[in-house]
Amino acid sequence: MSRVCIVGAGFTGAVIGRELAEAGIASLIVDERSHIAGNCHTERDAESGVMVHRYGPHIFHTDSERVWDYVRRFGEFKPYVNRVKTTVGGKVYSLPINLHTINQFFGMAMSPAEARAFIAAKARMDIEDPQTFEEQGMKFVGEELYEAFLAGYTRKQWEIEPSALPASILKRLPLRFNYDDNYFNHRFQGMPQDGYTRIVEGILDHPLIELHTNCRFEDLTEDFEHIFYSGPIDRYFNFDLGRLAYRTLDFEMIRADGDYQGTAVMNYPDSDIPYTRIAEHKHFAPWEADQMEKTVAFREYSRTCGPDDIPYYPVNLVGGVDLLKAYQERAAQLKNVTFAGRLGTFQYLDMDVTIDRALDAAAAYLQQRAVA
Repeated sequence: MSRVCIVGAGFTGAVIGRELAEAGIASLIVDERSHIAGNCHTERDAESGVMVHRYGPHIFHTDSERVWDYVRRFGEFKPYVNRVKTTVGGKVYSLPINLHTINQFFGMAMSPAEARAFIAAKARMDIEDPQTFEEQGMKFVGEELYEAFLAGYTRKQWEIEPSALPASILKRLPLRFNYDDNYFNHRFQGMPQDGYTRIVEGILDHPLIELHTNCRFEDLTEDFEHIFYSGPIDRYFNFDLGRLAYRTLDFEMIRADGDYQGTAVMNYPDSDIPYTRIAEHKHFAPWEADQMEKTVAFREYSRTCGPDDIPYYPVNLVGGVDLLKAYQERAAQLKNVTFAGRLGTFQYLDMDVTIDRALDAAAAYLQQRAVA
């Protein structure tokens, strides 16, 4: 009996495999890495005991009750609020930009109404329909806050002028006229008590799922009923139209005793500092942080993704979508292949959206199969 092939053992592949398995459909899930959970992979650091997010911080947040209920089927989530700090010009501020940030930056003590009027006077209201990151930033907070908190960080993160990036990147960021420094607005927020890898292990734990790590899709010879592909869409086509642009990350480890920086994430927007942020991973598990005598943190450097690097972020340039459209048109012609996940769809997707779309992709396939 033929089975389904699922490429990638991150959340996308695991969720699709589990949904199909519970419907009685067997699948082979392959991942070329030596581990599961993709870029969400977590593991205990042997020296410190800290649960490390190997590919950078992942905080679970969602407004979807379906997704929240789904992930908690496979492990306990502890409460966690993401409170990001940023060092600008030698001073520490809170993010996202809120009333405390505004008052501290301008040396004032404004009320919410006063701050709202103050920022409105600084904002570029002549920009009616922002198309670029820069235009959105100027309309969003005005030149001073934009240059201090957003422009430099963005240049380092993307190595592209903000005027060449789409406004949609900045539309994700909130601006608050109160003292709320919870980075996310979502109803459900938390961290898996035993790490994301344990969650994905639970999702994959089904007799109809066969898992192969250290296995490339290109090396398979079996004929499959259907393929769910969560790798880079341009790689599926052997890059024959050219390579899509991605950003990758390098991490520089810091080991220390006690508490290194006093918070989970400290951003560094200043242009004279080469890294974008430092993440101290014990603070992602506050329920156990005080038990850790040692700590581990990582400086994060963003750069262009080369052929042998791990792709993290799709680069969507203003007006630069022709190559992507060409690949998407080719993908649409394939009857037995579904492209999914961040890399398969060439979109920046948070974990909750990834899971939600994986559930939808599995449901669509099951419905299509039922009427075939």
